[in-house]
Amino acid sequence: MTGVAASAPLPRATGAAARRWQRLRTPAGRRSAVLAGSAVLLVAGLLAGRIPSLAAAQQALLAAAAIVAGADIARRAFDGLLRRQFTIDLLVTIAAVGALVIGEAWEAAAVTFLFVFGAWLEARTLDRTRDALSGLLELAPVSALVVRDGATVAIDPAEVRLGETVLVRPGDRVPVDGIVRDGRSTIDESAITGESVPVEKKAGDGVYAGTVSADGMLRVEATGVGSDTTLARIVHRVEQAQEAKAPVQQTIERFAGWYTPSIIVLAVVAGLLTGDVALALTLLVIGCPGAMVIATPVAIVAGIGRAARRGILIKGGEHLETIGRVRTLALDKTGTLTRGKPVLTDIVSLAAGTSDDEVLRWAAIAESGSAHPLARAVLDGAAARLGGRVPQPERGEAIPGHGIRAWWGGHEIDVGTPKLLEKRAIALDEPARNALALLQDEGKTAMTVALDGAVVGIVAVSDLPRSEAAAVVAELGCIGVERVAMLTGDNPRTAARVAGVVGVNEVHASLLPEDKLRWIEAAQARGEVVAMVGDGINDAPALAIADVGIAMGAAGSDIALETADIALMTDQLERIPEALRISRATVRVIRQNLAIALLTVAALLAGVLAGHVDMAGGMLVHQGSVLVVILNAMRLLRGRAPAQQPRLAPALQ
Repeated sequence: MTGVAASAPLPRATGAAARRWQRLRTPAGRRSAVLAGSAVLLVAGLLAGRIPSLAAAQQALLAAAAIVAGADIARRAFDGLLRRQFTIDLLVTIAAVGALVIGEAWEAAAVTFLFVFGAWLEARTLDRTRDALSGLLELAPVSALVVRDGATVAIDPAEVRLGETVLVRPGDRVPVDGIVRDGRSTIDESAITGESVPVEKKAGDGVYAGTVSADGMLRVEATGVGSDTTLARIVHRVEQAQEAKAPVQQTIERFAGWYTPSIIVLAVVAGLLTGDVALALTLLVIGCPGAMVIATPVAIVAGIGRAARRGILIKGGEHLETIGRVRTLALDKTGTLTRGKPVLTDIVSLAAGTSDDEVLRWAAIAESGSAHPLARAVLDGAAARLGGRVPQPERGEAIPGHGIRAWWGGHEIDVGTPKLLEKRAIALDEPARNALALLQDEGKTAMTVALDGAVVGIVAVSDLPRSEAAAVVAELGCIGVERVAMLTGDNPRTAARVAGVVGVNEVHASLLPEDKLRWIEAAQARGEVVAMVGDGINDAPALAIADVGIAMGAAGSDIALETADIALMTDQLERIPEALRISRATVRVIRQNLAIALLTVAALLAGVLAGHVDMAGGMLVHQGSVLVVILNAMRLLRGRAPAQQPRLAPALQ
């Protein structure tokens, strides 16, 4: 027993050692090990110089520090030469080797160590910005409670099968995308939509993996599991976006392609003219455009990361840069400027002795047998106003394009357009015609209600503007969007009414998808940078042709996530000006970073030529500029969310 107890810890120690070895084999682990080894040798070399008995070892220790730090740099430089690329690594390699040859081991060690330290810092920073997104995957729970064979079992979320019932308890994270089949709870969806206000969920509502149930038990039918959940798709898309290069980044990389050879030529010419090899080597080190190269990608990654945390999925640096240059914004009406869900707005009684509630009740009885989208608005309005359950008609007949006829309790009910009344030879008097015209002028869909051959009233439904639409349109003008246009397939009267409420001055109605396409192409032909906002499905052609396509409410929609350049995970219009502000902040940071990098290099080159800057000191300042550039970009991640705009009451209500 004693022997067993004594030997028990050995496997754990071996396992820990194995894990440490595995970490060292990763790029990040190797980079950290090289940095640590070089630092130890560099410090040992400096200390050796202060101890007389070890003074002879100083040069050897410093040379070893330069070799440890410089080996990987030299390998990358050689690989670049094989691809006919003149990289920053080549400048540092030439300078370090030259310093060793002329006996300046301290300069070689300092230059290579500082360069490796800058690369390590850069990698850590980029990893941190990516972790802000990849960490979304950690929101998924480690287990899921699934009902199988009448019993509840805990399994890995990836093992849940489509169609299975998953139990979500109060405080649990939802492990799958699905539809609530039973129960009610408040769900925190901020991880998906960026919206901090919890959402009430009940039977029939959709839920997303990674969201949190606050106060109720839910039974959820799984419709998306594992890598097919909305959360996994968002993270995958954003990780792809971080690798995509913005136009300004591509320009900088092309600039670096000829800048590096130019610095080499400058160093050679300076060395030949002055005969000062140390000067030539110092010029190579000081001329490294490290801060210039990192200036753009670190800002792009940070900007995309900040947007993703606000529920704005930007699919690449190119789109992040372009959205900030948009001066023309085209908006679809239905589902974008409006709620996309018709609601009951008016009830007009036209018969003596018939109340508004009675008119609504007769209309609801007829519509309860209809599958028409407007029927749902009438039924929801009746449920809210009348409370009680509306009876089903005994018989119903749809009149395509005109309305519906139904029979109940010995009565015949007609609900529909005036043409339906004409077909039924039901008279429509002057007050009824005036009421219909007034409602239609307000952009509402009005339906007459007739009972046993006589008109008793009118019910009207409308797709109301979003409460925040007017404030958002006004804000877009304040932040530099010069032209906001509504492109809709709806009739001109309804389109004009909605545009008047939300503050859009330019309206194009009765448009087919190809008409929207032609409008955008015409604007682009005039040199305008155009963004199109739609639902990602019906407006797919317009979204594709626009300079930036923005899909509203893309959470859970594969089509929107695939087709749009920018996908808003929630239906909140406020995210559009927010995306513009994030883009412009990112571009400002890029310009600031490039200015810092260029001014630093110019000042250092002038200092070297004037004899005031040596190799190690110049590299220290250079790496300091890299740190400043990184910290400047990190401000994008720390930026506070813009304040919510005041919500305006819609005039159509």
